[in-house]
Amino acid sequence: MLAAASGATNQQIANQLGCNPVTVGKWRTRFAAKRLDGLIDEPLPGQPRKITDEIVERVIVATLETTPDDGSTQWSTRSMAAKVGLNQTAMSRIWRTFGLKPHRIEDFKLSTDPQLSTRSAMSSGCI
Repeated sequence: MLAAASGATNQQIANQLGCNPVTVGKWRTRFAAKRLDGLIDEPLPGQPRKITDEIVERVIVATLETTPDDGSTQWSTRSMAAKVGLNQTAMSRIWRTFGLKPHRIEDFKLSTDPQLSTRSAMSSGCI
């Protein structure tokens, strides 16, 4: 609005802010009609969110700090969805948004196989 008050065109303001001139025109029109109240964002159309921030936090904490009850070593979208009461699509969206990939192991883990060193030595020709 300050740029508009100084005489800049919608195109100039859009170039300066990196947005579409139509968007600038929309905000100028809202300001002209309602003054400062026109600059307050209106509620978005459609249904309100059903998955709250608290549910998302619970999913993230459970993903990072727990393991499945069925003895699996990692969570799947289906198993986590069943645990927290969401559907698989919602789980996928949450994990994707926060970059969680519990199916990808990034830590080095020692094998509990007692025969591992013997097998490795045999395959390398040491024994």
